[in-house]
Amino acid sequence: MKIVLLSMPDVIPIVIHEMALHMPNHGIACIGGNIDAGHEVHLIDLVRKRGGLVPYLTKILARIRPDLIGLSAMTWQFPTCLALIRLIKALLPQVQIVLGGYHATLMSREIAASPEGGEIDFIVRGEGEETFRRLVNALAGTDDLAAIPSLSYRQADGWIHNEAGGLCDLSQLKLPIRDRRRLTGGYHFMYSPIEVMETSRGCTRSCNFCSIHHMYGRSYRTYPLSRILADLDDIYFRKKTRLIFITDDNMVLNPKWVTAVCDAIIARNYKGLRLIVQADCVSMAQNEAMVAKMAAAGFRGVFLGIENASRRNLAAMEKGDLLQAARQAVESCHRNGIMVIGGLIFGMPDDDEAAIRKNYEFLNELSIDASYCQMLTPYPKTRLRENLLAEGLVTNPDRLERYNGLWANVKTRHLSADELAYAFWYHRQTTLGWWKPSALAEKQGRLWISCWTRMVKPVMKFVLDRRIRRTGWQGRYQGYLRRLEAMNRFAELDPFRGDALPSGMSVGAGEEIRT
Repeated sequence: MKIVLLSMPDVIPIVIHEMALHMPNHGIACIGGNIDAGHEVHLIDLVRKRGGLVPYLTKILARIRPDLIGLSAMTWQFPTCLALIRLIKALLPQVQIVLGGYHATLMSREIAASPEGGEIDFIVRGEGEETFRRLVNALAGTDDLAAIPSLSYRQADGWIHNEAGGLCDLSQLKLPIRDRRRLTGGYHFMYSPIEVMETSRGCTRSCNFCSIHHMYGRSYRTYPLSRILADLDDIYFRKKTRLIFITDDNMVLNPKWVTAVCDAIIARNYKGLRLIVQADCVSMAQNEAMVAKMAAAGFRGVFLGIENASRRNLAAMEKGDLLQAARQAVESCHRNGIMVIGGLIFGMPDDDEAAIRKNYEFLNELSIDASYCQMLTPYPKTRLRENLLAEGLVTNPDRLERYNGLWANVKTRHLSADELAYAFWYHRQTTLGWWKPSALAEKQGRLWISCWTRMVKPVMKFVLDRRIRRTGWQGRYQGYLRRLEAMNRFAELDPFRGDALPSGMSVGAGEEIRT
């Protein structure tokens, strides 16, 4: 069979501008890498084709003529995913469509029961490697759809939802695809080549705003050291890439295992290796020996889930008291030369404007190197969503493209959604303010820090100050909202949103696409 796997083009600005970071989708790379031999597999990361989705897909699908197309989408990418499915069906009416990823897992029955369910043939729920592998084999005639766990499929009389299967045996998974079968390239962080890998899956924490337990249960599993090193070798030696983002949800849950991984990496003597990872504050605060070992192994950046500066809000998220742990974790990372990106969530039910300001003041107090701030989002099937709905605090229950952390989809007991959105933006500008390089950042990047301080920042500040004098803060805010609206607009997909489909588009038996 000929198979194409697609990831979505939608992006958000992580730390800085949305075009500064484009990473390959690890999920579809793992799915593709575990399909049995004998099938032709291609990967397309549409984040690298944002400027011309329709012409690119029209051309590439005409060339490949796949039998099966799989799409992976997060909740906030799902509206774009549906438009792409309609485009694909207009081009290739007979192709079969598979939907996977977090949103498909969380909402499989709702999607199947919706009008859009008629445009989808299969839904892969949970970890997809084994389910998708067997689905391909079933379509090739060597397996049975009814016997494949975690698969939903459409028949003439409705949808069948097979029972959920167990979690994958990580020791048996093959390496993800990073060769010529990946048709898109140019992945970068501020134009430094970047790749992704994983060393573990799952998280045992109980945060009620997170939906990870629907994907992995309350589990934490690690790959064998030999598999991790093989993955690193593939990126370092074959792809010649030195910057790697480790996608684990919370790699550091087992400090002894992390130390073993670091020892193995150190023994490998990778020159110039730079690793970035996600971690929780408590593990990083309580295990400085682990942090030191991570630094020795090449870890240069860590995303810390600080979440909030209010103990009351942390309790509402079903988190522990992280404030002191956050301080200790940041200090430990900085002592060992690891830069910190701090993540906070704004818009908890009791938040007022003073609480918004306090969160930003806390980030300044911590002297973190960068921040990734989001507004509380009522993601499907989370306990927090149910709590917010019960209190009548969800203002946008179903406009999913705004579920990316940048829009206010809730109100608080003190702020309307619009007031929350403005306070979130305004105090980022005025309280958090311009980026202030930490002592560690200044030490590690004297040249570019000097350029920022002496050239880039003064020019940007001059331009923005002029704009504020001309339009006021509200005028600048309205410009920010327009940019958010346009960020993932993809006007070329408008004909494929809703029921509006153009006629006459297909990839027929001939060599050309008719339009």
